Amino acid sequence: MFELEPSEELAILVETARNFAAEELSPHERGHEAARGPSASALSAYAQIGLAGLEVPEISGGAGLGAVARALVGEELGAGDPGAALALDSLGPVAAALLEVGGEGAFAELAEPLLGVAGSRAWLAAPGDATLVRDGDRVRGQVPWVPSERVDLLLVLEPEGAFAVTEGIEVRSLPGAGLRAAGAAELHLEGAPVMALRGDAAASARALGRARLHANGLLLGVLRQAVEFASGYAQERVAFGRPIAHHQALAFLLTDMRMAVDGARWLLWEAAWRADAGLDFAGSAASAFVEAVEASRLVGPAAVQVLGGHGFMQDYPVEKAMREARVLGLLFGGIDAAREDAGRAWLASDLPLTFSHGEVR
Repeated sequence: MFELEPSEELAILVETARNFAAEELSPHERGHEAARGPSASALSAYAQIGLAGLEVPEISGGAGLGAVARALVGEELGAGDPGAALALDSLGPVAAALLEVGGEGAFAELAEPLLGVAGSRAWLAAPGDATLVRDGDRVRGQVPWVPSERVDLLLVLEPEGAFAVTEGIEVRSLPGAGLRAAGAAELHLEGAPVMALRGDAAASARALGRARLHANGLLLGVLRQAVEFASGYAQERVAFGRPIAHHQALAFLLTDMRMAVDGARWLLWEAAWRADAGLDFAGSAASAFVEAVEASRLVGPAAVQVLGGHGFMQDYPVEKAMREARVLGLLFGGIDAAREDAGRAWLASDLPLTFSHGEVR
């Protein structure tokens, strides 16, 4: 069993993240998209409240709170603006992943120099995200897309280990559809020097699981916000003499949307709890990611459908939610790689294979 009631400290942290998202992210989301980055006000406020250090070890000046804290805070930030949330955090999904494959020594050498440096960014490339060829201590190739227009540290996961690149990264800006507030670019490396990290398949799987948990929290926030906005709109929009939410077909659709988000949240919380408890969690993280992406395929289009033609207009946030959810679901190998990893993990265990709608024996 896992404890569902957050500690007082964690509850305060989540409330702080919720207030920050409501004051600095949501009201300015279109401006952040246009500028391809968060405002100076958001950057200053984020630095003051210390949300960037959630998974940074205490020895490095962070909070060291773990995966559950990241999941809960990530949902609040994702509900505000997931692109801006990624841009505000210099280490993002790299922080916890680097600790898995490199330990505190590699973290101190590679990540600590980025902490507190304005605009610095790190990113993680999962197997399949990049076409890179290593030749000794050099690497060449490209990463076709990253949600950033600056990369100071690139962590590349391999099936059995990882390596890091801090020099020789050429960044070429790209137009973006989703996560516009984070920016978008293609990375080119031509003989860039690499730092090899642990050659351990288990560590690499855990690092990928950590990255998926990070993206999953943001995705849940996007979906929650879309459901809440669509539900509120349906309560106010009147057709045939009553709110459209009172029509059975739409009421059932809204219920299905909320159930999909709630189900995905349970899986995320369990995977994050397993990570903090020191249990095997890579398979659970992959399963939770799959469930969240599946939920997004219902919630994103359905939220737009509830608003009708208004759903495609930038006057309303649901078109943005659909874009953001789509891109978040493509991160770190996307749903296909996550589904394969989840299947392999469950087949290798002695547990029954479970899904959100039942049990396969």
